[in-house]
Amino acid sequence: MIDVAALAAHLAAHPHVTGKRDIDVACAALGLSQNSPGRPGDDAAAIPDGDGWQLMATEGFMNDFVASAPWFAGWCAVMVNMSDILAMGGRPTAVTNTLWAPDAATAQEILRGMKDASEAYGIPIVGGHTNLRTAQPQLAAAIWGRANALITSFDAQPGDVLIASADLRGAYAGDSSNFPAFLNAPHERLRGDMKILPALAEDGLVTAGKDISQGGIAGTALMLAECSGVAITIDATRIAPPDGDLTRWMTAFPSFGFLLTAKPENAAGVLSRFHQRDIGAVVIGSVSSGSALTLGEGSAHHLIWNHAAAPYLGLAPIKEPAHA
Repeated sequence: MIDVAALAAHLAAHPHVTGKRDIDVACAALGLSQNSPGRPGDDAAAIPDGDGWQLMATEGFMNDFVASAPWFAGWCAVMVNMSDILAMGGRPTAVTNTLWAPDAATAQEILRGMKDASEAYGIPIVGGHTNLRTAQPQLAAAIWGRANALITSFDAQPGDVLIASADLRGAYAGDSSNFPAFLNAPHERLRGDMKILPALAEDGLVTAGKDISQGGIAGTALMLAECSGVAITIDATRIAPPDGDLTRWMTAFPSFGFLLTAKPENAAGVLSRFHQRDIGAVVIGSVSSGSALTLGEGSAHHLIWNHAAAPYLGLAPIKEPAHA
């Protein structure tokens, strides 16, 4: 048995959750809101284009991570960007990279990881920027994609259910929170899995969603709640961690994982799309009016964060002024 109240308090203070507060600083400095072009707060910027949307996203990586795991960092430069495009209901088009390294030998392993991921997922690397005269390796990458129908972070509605999906055919990378499920996976399987989210968007089966990022289930649910201006309750008893450790799994970063909201009548259809490809998916909570992210245990709800009292990303919906 786990102490759910203690877990909620642990999550509220966890650096993987609180680290997302950096987005608030950047948005405030740039004067951005979720009504700005591209709608900051989503996993990718969506630019209207004909009968669909062009999608753009970017990711940067901690220098220590790039130095200690160069091949894995290179792979992640493609993978996490791809996940952002999928979370929007899109299909990836191409990736560019920005790489700094002290020499060619150091850069080689990073580039090998990017090349391997590019080939596995079928996403071409079309250029970038390279500097091999810096003191330490650094890496960032950008991606483009296209969507016919969008999954956004802004449209979760009271009455929706919250669905967590993750590919559990993997294991944690050492003592880290990273949970790769792509190692030794057939390329055909990885590319087939990439079709799930665009199909869900085009079939209108989900109302909102995000990929499960460095904040894990907890941080991602909080971002989704604030962007949609709703409350979310997560039922701790419905989550089955791959190794049995719920505390670790709540802030884990799966290589293929998403939080989605859907109307209750569409939940079974959403779950079946993942189950058909042997990917875990389960209803883990509900959406309601309000602003609290809580961890539920039976009738008890334990507060993780109230985004109205303490803004998280600073990207809550702008409320219209009341009229007399």
